[in-house]
Amino acid sequence: GMGCARKLTFSWGGNPGVGSLHRLRDAVEHQWPRALELDEHSHAGMAVAYCAGAARLPFGVLRGYQGTDLPAHNPRIGTVACPFTGEILAAVPAINPDVTFLHAQCADRQGNVVLHGIVGAAREAALAARTLVVTVEETVEALPPAMNALLLPHWVIGAVVHCPGGAYPSYAQGHYERDNAFHQRWDAIARDRETFQAWMDLHVLGSADNRAFLGSLLVEAA
Repeated sequence: GMGCARKLTFSWGGNPGVGSLHRLRDAVEHQWPRALELDEHSHAGMAVAYCAGAARLPFGVLRGYQGTDLPAHNPRIGTVACPFTGEILAAVPAINPDVTFLHAQCADRQGNVVLHGIVGAAREAALAARTLVVTVEETVEALPPAMNALLLPHWVIGAVVHCPGGAYPSYAQGHYERDNAFHQRWDAIARDRETFQAWMDLHVLGSADNRAFLGSLLVEAA
């Protein structure tokens, strides 16, 4: 909605449990505030692309996209024949982000990070990046046991930023739940261009940092 992106590579876009991302639709359908190019994949296709990027391979393969229209609309989805069986597989180019941003629960004083909860392809996106920046809820002397969690060692991380509330309005397991009411309010805010711009001016462009941003939301809700 702010015209900051020229292209979006993604596997799903929406306001979870509520509806469409109206600013995304406006950019794609009406080129407002600027045209937005889409590179759309399935969740599995994106995960495979990050895996290939993390392994520094040129592309990844998967059994996917069969019976869908995506390959016809996205030239970055191809096919390759297995050299051993002849099976035709889908192929997607590796993704190597210039910078990957992740939010996690905590980091220790050495810069190691642990991420609990539904981690998705966070590890692959982290290792595929040229630079990794992690924001965390807290810093601790020693990380808690990482059973069923994602542990990122300090040598793969470019910077760790202490940023409590950095996942809001989503959730950070063990710290706060998803703000479902905000997601519902956002639907109305994002539907109208002027309402959206006024909200961004007040809460985002008018805030010096994330703490000020969260504080402005509390003032509005009071």
